[in-house]
Amino acid sequence: QEQLVESGGGSVQAGGSLRLSCAASGYSYSEYCLGWFRQAPAKGREAVAFIDNQRSSYTDSVKGRFAISRDNAKNTLYLQMNSLKPEDTAIYYCAALRSDGGYCISNDMDDWNYWGQGTQVTVSS
Repeated sequence: QEQLVESGGGSVQAGGSLRLSCAASGYSYSEYCLGWFRQAPAKGREAVAFIDNQRSSYTDSVKGRFAISRDNAKNTLYLQMNSLKPEDTAIYYCAALRSDGGYCISNDMDDWNYWGQGTQVTVSS
């Protein structure tokens, strides 16, 4: 059974760093676009960063602070978060999108095939 499991969330002060991980089981990461989404209290879920086998992309609010990476051999996705701000506080979800060639062709959450359970990130001022 396909499964995604996040880890690495926690509480940190503004300016600090966290590294999220997302491990997959039941399928091969190499065939998928991978991404991180987040949902802050009383807000909708938003895309944070995507990565396929050629390039990565970021929402404007995290550019220069967050870095997404993947290790297909370990079936693991990462999100390095630096210079964290209180507005980064949210539940972070990893997700996988199956597409021809594993390209990131959609940021519509309804198109994404698999989701993790989420990990809480709290940034205090």
